[in-house]
Amino acid sequence: MKRNLMKTLSLVLSLAMLFALAACTQEEAPPEAPTAPPTEEATRDDTPEAPPEPKTLVVGYTQFSQKFSSFFASTAYDQDVASMTQVPLLLTDRVGNIIFNAIEGETNNYNGTDHEYKGVANWDVVQKPDGSVDYNITIRDDLVYSDGAPMTIDDVIFSMYVYSDTDYDGSAVFSSSPIRGMGSYRSGVSQDIFDKYEELGWAIFEAGIDNTKFDDWTEALQNEFWTTYFDKGGAAFAQDIVNLCVAEYSAYLGEVWGDSVALGMYAWGFGWPGDPDDGEDENIFYTAVLGNEFDIAGGNAPTVEDFWAEIFEAYGMDFSESGINYEAANYSIEELMVQTFISGEGPKDPDAGGEIMNIEGIKRTGDYSVTVTTDTFDATVIYQLGIEVTPLHYYGDPDQYDYANNKFGFPKGDLSIVRTKTTMPMGAGAYKFLSYESGVVSFEANANYYKGEPKIKYIRFQEAPDADKLAGIVSGSFDITDPSFSTTTVESIKEYNSNGELTGDVVATSTVDNLGYGYIGIAANNVNIGGERDSDASKYLRTAIATVLAVYRNTVNNSYYGDRASTIEYPISNTSWAAPRPNDEGYRIAYSRDVDGNDIYTASMSEAEREAAALDAALGFLKAAGYTVDEEEGVVTAAPKGGSLVFDALIGGDGVGDHPAYGVFTAGKEGLAKIGITLEISDLEWDPLQAIMQAGEAQLWAAAWGATIDPDMHQIYHSSNVMGAGGTGSNTYFITDDELDDLIMEARTSADQTFRKVTYMRALEVIMEWAVELPNYQRQNAFIFSPERVNMDTVTPDITTFWTWMNDLELLEVN
Repeated sequence: MKRNLMKTLSLVLSLAMLFALAACTQEEAPPEAPTAPPTEEATRDDTPEAPPEPKTLVVGYTQFSQKFSSFFASTAYDQDVASMTQVPLLLTDRVGNIIFNAIEGETNNYNGTDHEYKGVANWDVVQKPDGSVDYNITIRDDLVYSDGAPMTIDDVIFSMYVYSDTDYDGSAVFSSSPIRGMGSYRSGVSQDIFDKYEELGWAIFEAGIDNTKFDDWTEALQNEFWTTYFDKGGAAFAQDIVNLCVAEYSAYLGEVWGDSVALGMYAWGFGWPGDPDDGEDENIFYTAVLGNEFDIAGGNAPTVEDFWAEIFEAYGMDFSESGINYEAANYSIEELMVQTFISGEGPKDPDAGGEIMNIEGIKRTGDYSVTVTTDTFDATVIYQLGIEVTPLHYYGDPDQYDYANNKFGFPKGDLSIVRTKTTMPMGAGAYKFLSYESGVVSFEANANYYKGEPKIKYIRFQEAPDADKLAGIVSGSFDITDPSFSTTTVESIKEYNSNGELTGDVVATSTVDNLGYGYIGIAANNVNIGGERDSDASKYLRTAIATVLAVYRNTVNNSYYGDRASTIEYPISNTSWAAPRPNDEGYRIAYSRDVDGNDIYTASMSEAEREAAALDAALGFLKAAGYTVDEEEGVVTAAPKGGSLVFDALIGGDGVGDHPAYGVFTAGKEGLAKIGITLEISDLEWDPLQAIMQAGEAQLWAAAWGATIDPDMHQIYHSSNVMGAGGTGSNTYFITDDELDDLIMEARTSADQTFRKVTYMRALEVIMEWAVELPNYQRQNAFIFSPERVNMDTVTPDITTFWTWMNDLELLEVN
């Protein structure tokens, strides 16, 4: 086969729900609104005119994937559709602070203005002497779903159990929180039994399939491990890949007849739709290793078991050396094998006392209250608990809910009943979902909404290419949207407005900092001396490169973004409370010191002088890394053993340099050449760039990270998440540092924001010392409105990264 088994799963660059936008036509009701035939009375001349049709708000949106479920939404756009119909258990204000008393309401000040915040629940967090934590949650007693059914705490408990179930394969990480008894519920056994069978499972695995010594287990159990549990774990591994591929590549489902497993196989290089130019049937899906053929449109689609068979045929038993665990999604194959072994054999143990059917740490304390207990404090847990509350009677089966008897609305291990409602959301939110047709999501105001029925009767989210969004506002097709805030967009907005400003008579613009930031990555596994990622020499090498690239950032960012972005000095979004500020103790410009720790810039330096200072400092680092430096000429003449004079930089500029960091790389290439280092730039489309990154083969690259309200660094920088380590694989820098790991975990253990900021500051410094990341820019996003059609006085004031136009939606009016 001429296709390689190439990994193309994309990075998870944004965990946050980014409130993207969509649109529909003004003055037009959704097609579902029925029109009654005219009566005789209605045709009389003296009959009063019928009231005008309710107006419709039209929002221009990026493409949907039709997973309109709080549980299973795989894109921010689908999540926005679901959120229109739901209410969140946790409310945060304009800067991301938690509102603990949302039922009564709290008033917080933002930029000199007081704003009141009200939500559906109160939270009381109690840290106990033994280190455990109680999250006491009370919801309002007057909440009603859009279908008229009342909300109770059983809906909250049902939702929590969905997220906790072993059959849950959405993107939420609820089950990873340290809720007491979570592991026992998911495995079905107590901690003692779990530990016993975990140890046994790993022992059997390490002994190998050909083991003949049966002192600690039977031959029958070993055979069961390498047949039943091996295949179950492999299928779970394949499913994990499919889940992430659907999350990242859902736009390509059409190429594989809408089949998610085929998409996963296609993205990973294990299969493809037939190509007639190669003599293949374009209606057949071909597999890469076993050569199987599937007529998906005809009802014969590959299963995760088929996917696993392909993986096993390709790699066999050689997990550690083959690189297969580089392809792991959330767990390694070995971990999943052992997990399925524990779940299958643990409950059979005579001491197990039967399968555990509830989560000890989730306790119903009243019709409208629940207490969730965690074994330890983790600052991220409260956000994981802050779910959207979905109706049990709609997403589950009320006949299968009996809290006292450990029944929670669905069969344990089977969420099929929940999945049936994935395309049709329903809840207690401001709007009711009506339909999705031809790229348009239609909503109707929820008369039962606890804040009052919204003033706009109908809203439509309409798919549109980014290039059409601004034109849609001007033409009247859209009322609100979110175009890419490029220089071209800015200039066009100013031209449309008679006052020549970003906000005028045709377009009103609201800008906010993006919840994320742009960066340049330098992978420690590929940019080092002698293969030693963590040596001083390797760090000096990477610091030399970063020092040169860093000096060009301000000029390039100002040229590309103007005042729509700012250069940042630490690898964290400026939207975060933990981001270092210029007045903070120890704050400094990124890579602005020489090998001896001295500042290399002065305030009076010109750009040319700054470049010269950066190049001189870079030579110092290279010399310290073992490079031979001609002091007189100011150039490197030779690399040390295991070093290099040539490095590759990847950028997703679609071959035309259309990327904000392209100028940094091109200027950096010229600068590095002056001191004897060659930087080769490859300008690619995004998919092949990601494939190289995910294969662990990139040296330098430019990309952007998404962020969350809480600045947890675990996913990107913790050693357990290095690609191939069995974690998330999101640590593409290959940074493995015990001090950094400890700081990341320590910052999670405290609710003291001052302590956490100091701890994160040191963590950021460690990352910079490794020189695996050059922070680049903090850009802005823009929401644009038609002031002709949207009553701008009713748009929620003081829009921020954490408080968008979709907040206070019930108050919004159209003209």
